Amino acid sequence: MAKDFDTMEDSNRSSNPSIHDVINAARRTLLKGGAAASLAAVMAPLGASLTACAATGAGRPKMGFKGLPIGMGDKLVVPEGYVATPIAPWGEPIGIAGNMPAFKIDASNSAADQAVQLGMHHDGLQYFPLDGSRRGLIALNHEYTDDGLLHVGGFANMDAEKVKKSQNAHGLSVYEVELKDGGWAMVRPSRFARRFTMDTPFAIGGPAAGHALMRTAADPAGRSVLGTLNNCASSQTPWGTYLSGEENWAFYFGAGDAPTPHQRRWGARKDGSYQWEKFDPRFDLRQNPNEFNRFGWVVEVDPMDPTSTPVKRTALGRAAHEGAWVGVTRDGRAVVYSGEDARFEYIYKFVSRDKIREAGGGLTKAQANKDLLDHGTLFVARFDADGTGRWLPLVHGQGPLTATNGFADQGEVVIKARQASDVLGATKMDRPEWLAIDPTNGWVYCTLTNNTARGQANQPGVDAANPRANNTMGQIIRWKDQGDFDGVGFQWNLLVLAGDPANERPEAKGNIKGDIYGCPDGLAFDQRGLLWIQTDAHATQMYKGEFKGIGNNQMLACDPATGETRRFLTGPTNCEITGVTFTPDGTTLFISVQHPGETPSDRSDPKEPAKYSNWPDYTLGGRPRSSNVAIRKKDGGVIGS
Repeated sequence: MAKDFDTMEDSNRSSNPSIHDVINAARRTLLKGGAAASLAAVMAPLGASLTACAATGAGRPKMGFKGLPIGMGDKLVVPEGYVATPIAPWGEPIGIAGNMPAFKIDASNSAADQAVQLGMHHDGLQYFPLDGSRRGLIALNHEYTDDGLLHVGGFANMDAEKVKKSQNAHGLSVYEVELKDGGWAMVRPSRFARRFTMDTPFAIGGPAAGHALMRTAADPAGRSVLGTLNNCASSQTPWGTYLSGEENWAFYFGAGDAPTPHQRRWGARKDGSYQWEKFDPRFDLRQNPNEFNRFGWVVEVDPMDPTSTPVKRTALGRAAHEGAWVGVTRDGRAVVYSGEDARFEYIYKFVSRDKIREAGGGLTKAQANKDLLDHGTLFVARFDADGTGRWLPLVHGQGPLTATNGFADQGEVVIKARQASDVLGATKMDRPEWLAIDPTNGWVYCTLTNNTARGQANQPGVDAANPRANNTMGQIIRWKDQGDFDGVGFQWNLLVLAGDPANERPEAKGNIKGDIYGCPDGLAFDQRGLLWIQTDAHATQMYKGEFKGIGNNQMLACDPATGETRRFLTGPTNCEITGVTFTPDGTTLFISVQHPGETPSDRSDPKEPAKYSNWPDYTLGGRPRSSNVAIRKKDGGVIGS
C-alpha cells in the first residue's frame, strides 16, 4: 500500500543520526567486492555502477518472454502466449458449506454476508498444495477498505453496521482452488474455507504475551486479541504456515487531542481514518489505550488446519509490518526478515533459538513448530556508508535498552521496537516493503518504495542506503549476512534505483537497465532464480509529472546476473499489482490486483463507483473489485521461461 503523501504515517522524530549526519553522502561508497563508487556513480547506469551484480547470479535462466509496452487502459495485460484469469474477486463467498451469500453489485450485502465472503483489497497471498500443482489452498490478506465501494451511500452516515461490515472486509481468507480443464477456479464448498475478521480470536505468543501493556478490560490476561487488520505482505514458512504483517493499523484508532508520546511515536491521530472509534470503543484510545499495542505484529496461521488458532508473534517485534520472510541457517534455525512500511523506519531480523523440527509423533510440521517463533533474538539494521552493516540486538539489558531508558523488560522492548531502534541508532529507511531471499546464494533483497520527505525541511537527509532527496521513485537494496543468515555483520549494495531516464530531475532518472518502473513494492524469487518486481505508484502520482511515461502499475522480471528488467504484466487503471506465489511446478503464477480504480482520496464516489475502473466484471452499474488472478502459459510451460 504505497501511500506517500502528506497524510502518511511519518512519526520518527528520534535524535539518532542518519548516515548523512555522520558521514558526508558525497564520500565514496564501497559496493560489494570492494568496488568503490561515489554518489554520482550510484546514480549512473546500472551496468557502470553495479558491475558486481553479475557475481551474485551467474548462470541464471534467461527470460523467455517479450517485454510488454507500458499499460494505460483499464485492462490486465500479459505477454503473448499467456492467459490471465481473475479467480477470486472481493465479495465472492469463500466456500463455507451452507453459508455462501452471493455478491451484490449494489453494495447491499450485510456485515454478516461480508464475514463469509472474500474481503476487500487483496494483497499478499500464498499457495499451499493439497494435490501438488493441481489443487491447493490460497491464504490471502485483505489490506484495507474503500468505503465508497463497500457501502450503499459510501462513507456518509456511518453507523455500527457499516463499521462491522468494514471490519469484516479486513483480515485474511483461506480458500480452495483447483486446476480443471486448463483453468483455475475456486472450490466451493470446502472444509478448509475460512475468514479471519476483527471478531476472530488470535493468541499472543512471545515476550509480550501477558504483558501489562497488552492487558485490557476485555482481556485482563493480555493473551488474546480479537482480529487482525491492515494485513499487507505475506510469506510461507518452511514448516508450512502463513505469515502476514499488520501494516498501517495506527490509522484505525482515535486518540483525541492529547495522544501520549508513545502513541505519537506510532502515528496515533486525533481521529481514526475509518470512524471505527465512534462505534467501537476498542479503537478509542481514551477508553482503551492498550488496545493500540495489540496490533502491529506478524501473525502466523496454519491454513491446513481449519480448527487452529492464529497467533501474533511478538518476538518478531511490533512495527508497521509489510510482511516477514524466512531463511534457514545451516544448522536448521529460522531467521525472519521484516521491514516496516513507513517513512524513516527500520529493517529487522529475528533469529530463532531452536531448530526447525520435523513432523512426527502424530504432529504435522506446523504443529511441531507451533512455538518456534516465540523464542530467539530480534535485531535492527544499521547500514554503514562503506558497504557494510551491523545487526543491532534489541535485547533488554543490553546497551541503552534498560529500565532507566523506558524499557522495563523484553516485552516492553518488542512493544516499543521503534523507540528501541531509535536509541540504538538504526538506519532510517525509505519505506521498506517486501523482501525476498535469493535461493541460490543467500542475498536478501528489499524494496524501498519511495520517500518524498527525504531531504526536505526538518527531515533526515540522504545517506548511502537512501541516496536521493525527494525520493519519488524508490530503490531496491540487498545484503548478505556474514557467514550465515544469523551473522551480525553484512555486506550491502543497491541493486537498482527506479525511475525514468526521460525525467528532468536527476534524482528521478534512476539507473534501470531494461523496462522502466517506479515505486517497487512486491518482490519474490521464482524456482528458477528470477526476481519478480511489482509496483505501487499511487493514483495521485500516475500519468503525470515524473510518472508520465511509466503508465499503469506493473510486474517485471529481473535477471540478477545482468540487472536486466523486462515488463511481464500491466494492470488495470489505478490498481496496485501485488502478491506473488507459484505452484510447485512453476506453471501457475497467482497475483493480486488491488484497488482497481483507486481514487486520489482512496475513497470512491458511491454515486459513480466505476469512475476510473470497472475491472474485472465490466458490468453495467458495477464497481471495481480487487481479485486474485491465475496466470498460465498456453502451452503449460514454466512461467517466465
